[in-house]
Amino acid sequence: MIASNTEKWIEFRKELKEEWKRLWRERFDDKYRGEGVAVKNYPLLFVDKGTVIVATKKYKPPSFSEIVRNWAENFNVTIPSLISPPHPSVGGWRKFIKTHIRKPKSERKALYEAQKPEKKLQLKKSGRGWLHSF
Repeated sequence: MIASNTEKWIEFRKELKEEWKRLWRERFDDKYRGEGVAVKNYPLLFVDKGTVIVATKKYKPPSFSEIVRNWAENFNVTIPSLISPPHPSVGGWRKFIKTHIRKPKSERKALYEAQKPEKKLQLKKSGRGWLHSF
């Protein structure tokens, strides 16, 4: 029973995504008022015809993640909460990726050097460097 509920949820979420795309594609942009308006009713997204979707000042557009959370409660499906970002004082996402996800540079360099064939290049100025000997 759990598997069928999950399968239903996956199918329903696909329908939600399609309707979400349709909402943004078919909206009416009112250039005079500077806002985007829904052209028809979207019952899965809790949006009625004529609802302002996009506005220029101090307007919060509908959030897809909030809509998904509302529907997940009806399907009794738990959605893992989003991972909170690392605090900026610690270094943020870039620092997290460098320390925990990527290989250290020394390992990558050693791997690169092992794969690279050795070539002996001709020395510049017969190996004397940049200074000329008199």
